[in-house]
Amino acid sequence: MVADLISDGGVIEYSSFYKKLKNGQLRLPPPTKPRNSNTSLPFVFIADEAFTLRSDFLKPFSRQDLNNEKKNFNYRLSRARCKVENAFGILSNRFRIFHTKISVNLEAIDKIVMATCILHNFLRRRYATVYSPENNLYKENIDDGTIELGIQSTHVNDLQRGHNRRPTNEAKKIRELFMNYFNNEGALEWQQRMVH
Repeated sequence: MVADLISDGGVIEYSSFYKKLKNGQLRLPPPTKPRNSNTSLPFVFIADEAFTLRSDFLKPFSRQDLNNEKKNFNYRLSRARCKVENAFGILSNRFRIFHTKISVNLEAIDKIVMATCILHNFLRRRYATVYSPENNLYKENIDDGTIELGIQSTHVNDLQRGHNRRPTNEAKKIRELFMNYFNNEGALEWQQRMVH
């Protein structure tokens, strides 16, 4: 089984999603200028330390030698990841298959993930207050800088580190563009309270 051979961060490279991404078949929108910016930014996927930095996968800066700009970038990326973790936390709490190693072939994993995501979306639309109550979700208090992770988030385990290949210069440049945006025209007036 693939799960026994490679890390979680490396599994994606064997998925049909990744193959389509690599071959430009996902039909992602072209780079767009965010509000108040003259610089176009590409559409990217949010990743954590387990993944290799790519031009289409943003991951945080290493925790070593973080300056204020990098801390702000990491905070903003983490904030986006919390939304993903909330969704996966709810999904894995409802579909316990995600609590253990799934020892099936990749094609079956694709079908399991798709089926549970479809059911998850259906239940969120039809029965949101029962399926995912408010107290289960990530919440940020921007006034006092506190974060409440929510009940579901405690079930999500960190991914194993992948074989972090050296990122390309293009990937580094794109992360720098996002960092500059988050620290300038895209800065949130309260983000400094959350970082320090």
